[in-house]
Amino acid sequence: MQRRDFLSGALPMAALLPELINGYSVKAFNMNSPLVQALLRGNTLTDHVLVIVQLSGGNDGLNMVIPIADYSKYYNARTNIAIPENAVLPIAGVTGTGLHPAMTGLQSLFAEGKANVVQAVGYPQPNFSHFRATDIWMSASNSRQEVFSGWAGRYLDYEYPNYPVGYPNADMPDPLAIQIGGLTSLTLQGPTRNMGMSITNPTSFYNLISGTNDYAPNTRAGKELTYVRNINRQTQGYATVIRAAANAVTVQSPYPTGNSLADQLKIVARLIKGGLKTRVYMVSFGGFDTHSVQVNADKVTGSHATLLGRVSAAIKAFQDDIKFLGVEDRVLGMTFSEFGRRIKSNSSTGTDHGAAAPLFLFGKQVEAGMLGVNPTIPTNALVNDNVPMQYDFRSIYATILEKWFCLDKSIVQSLFPPDINTQLQVLPLLKPGACNGVAPPPPPVTNTDLLVTNFPNPFTSRTTVQFTTAGGHTLLQVFDTLGRLITVLTNQEYTAGTYRIDFDSEGLPAGLYYARFQNGITQQVRAMMKVR
Repeated sequence: MQRRDFLSGALPMAALLPELINGYSVKAFNMNSPLVQALLRGNTLTDHVLVIVQLSGGNDGLNMVIPIADYSKYYNARTNIAIPENAVLPIAGVTGTGLHPAMTGLQSLFAEGKANVVQAVGYPQPNFSHFRATDIWMSASNSRQEVFSGWAGRYLDYEYPNYPVGYPNADMPDPLAIQIGGLTSLTLQGPTRNMGMSITNPTSFYNLISGTNDYAPNTRAGKELTYVRNINRQTQGYATVIRAAANAVTVQSPYPTGNSLADQLKIVARLIKGGLKTRVYMVSFGGFDTHSVQVNADKVTGSHATLLGRVSAAIKAFQDDIKFLGVEDRVLGMTFSEFGRRIKSNSSTGTDHGAAAPLFLFGKQVEAGMLGVNPTIPTNALVNDNVPMQYDFRSIYATILEKWFCLDKSIVQSLFPPDINTQLQVLPLLKPGACNGVAPPPPPVTNTDLLVTNFPNPFTSRTTVQFTTAGGHTLLQVFDTLGRLITVLTNQEYTAGTYRIDFDSEGLPAGLYYARFQNGITQQVRAMMKVR
């Protein structure tokens, strides 16, 4: 291959910088993203940062956030892996729900008012392939729609429509986004160009800031690699500013050792404090595909416990560090995994690919506690039963864009597929004043208010679904236990009141179905049983 051909194929908008963060090589994301430009304009907050923590493999949410109030149903569904009730950690301000015993770090963040758990986050028609499900979460697309850009990348592209022309510059000398722990993901991909840089391991980062080059073998490929790195240093302005930001921080609070997620988050804290204007950071931590031997004999320890303990300790250390560094007012964190696991465990003391699962938000500005209710668990769960969705993950993204990055609602809606714009919720996830002094939406209707019912229940072929709306846009969907959307009973504007709609299940097999009601920021899920 000719060198110019190699370079034209290997160095597009985002050039690889393997010298970047302590073993994490870095790719520069599109700096001209409109999302970032909007953040940098004088009429919006310019210093807010989002840190995304990807839990790769499909995390078992039911063993992470445990439904104590429904413990008997939880235990019956997974007797061989269920966390003992007396070992579950309580959550400050939350009753009937607890944390895995390994998650003491996150438990302390709840006590400090710096953590929130959102229950049963998913999307209609879930895909159980790791690769496809990850693409769906990163692109914020519908499950049967292929989108080749990411939700954060589209945001940045909105802010910087002319990138990479003229960047870096005096107004924005820094990367728009940085991913640590892998090649640049779809999350940060703009419609036509990459919007960030990828740091593949921490060693490379520390090599960069110390002026040391990564080893390249004395082969033809090694020489090409060295040449590419030299071109990067000559043409990429980001290495200098990253080195300056990293070297500006000489003292940080302690992080756990032997924890790769903690290693990544330590770098993120260092770069934020060091003065980078970067708005989005993404880190990843794998191993959550726990099909077998998820727990040891005591049910408290095991592979999943180790993973959750490391995640919890890393996030707690990061939050303590950004407080120590004086930047915690500016930072919001979020976890996600491409899917959850089934309600019922398998015979290999593990769990199989499932649908909805909880996610955490963390930071000084989060509205602490729990959003949603414990998942609905059948009395006799079957192997294909999934946690029914309460919140669409795209509403989490939309809330962050509007209430953390301070974008206008119309702009936020333009960043998502047109057919879900009217279904996006702005959720009470952030404290009043988090975005330019604008208060978040009011809290949702309390769980004691029954807003959706059906009769008869059980039913044989038809049942009447009754719902009470406070007015405005109202959505009523029916899902099966695999999380598939069966039908939309209504999706329109209503005046406040109580309404009834018939659900005709002709042609559907007997079994459990879920009616999901959504009105404004409120939603409820109703289990409906079809019998022969």
